[in-house]
Amino acid sequence: MSSVVTYKYIKQNPDIHTYIKNADAAVEVQGYTEHSFAHVEKTAVSVEMILSTLNYGERTVELGKIAAYLHDIGNVINRVDHAQSGAVMAFRLLDNLNMPADEICAIISAIGNHDESTAQPINAISAALIIADKTDVRRSRVRNADMMSFDIHDRVNYAVEKSELFFSEDKTAIILELEIDNNISSVMEYFEIFLQRMLLCKRSAEFLGVKFKLRINGSYII
Repeated sequence: MSSVVTYKYIKQNPDIHTYIKNADAAVEVQGYTEHSFAHVEKTAVSVEMILSTLNYGERTVELGKIAAYLHDIGNVINRVDHAQSGAVMAFRLLDNLNMPADEICAIISAIGNHDESTAQPINAISAALIIADKTDVRRSRVRNADMMSFDIHDRVNYAVEKSELFFSEDKTAIILELEIDNNISSVMEYFEIFLQRMLLCKRSAEFLGVKFKLRINGSYII
């Protein structure tokens, strides 16, 4: 059974727009970095890049982008276990749109496995989503305008002057390249909060049959 549910349709759906907006508002109150449209759209672009480069089918790429766009809606319920609650929300939304069960399974499995506390790459979409989500580190995600009151997450994200995710020329490795201002945050601080996420990216890349490499200020760290 084919589906008419597209990434374009999901982006234009007013109910989904409301869930994402309110989910981001909920984490903002708790002091978290930006999890709104900029984040989910960037995640979708990265998922598309990963799956397309590895020659997955057009519909798999489309489902990956939908999963990326919906992956953080569970934050509207609670930050704790937001991957699982988001997967349940996505199931209801997509089921009501008459999406085929196999496509829903692919999407909700990816959403339910994207948070590092419980995440596992269990299919290509989940692996691509994990990498795309965990590599979105950038200055523009910081909401706090007062640098004097930055916590470690604010400092690390704000210190990132450049962030780029791309494949090596031979397509055997996914590379996250960062330029970090060491006057704002040290590389050690980056690993203090992101080590588990980078190791998860490494496992996800291996699931996809490639390597994950991290290059910071011109030097390979992983």
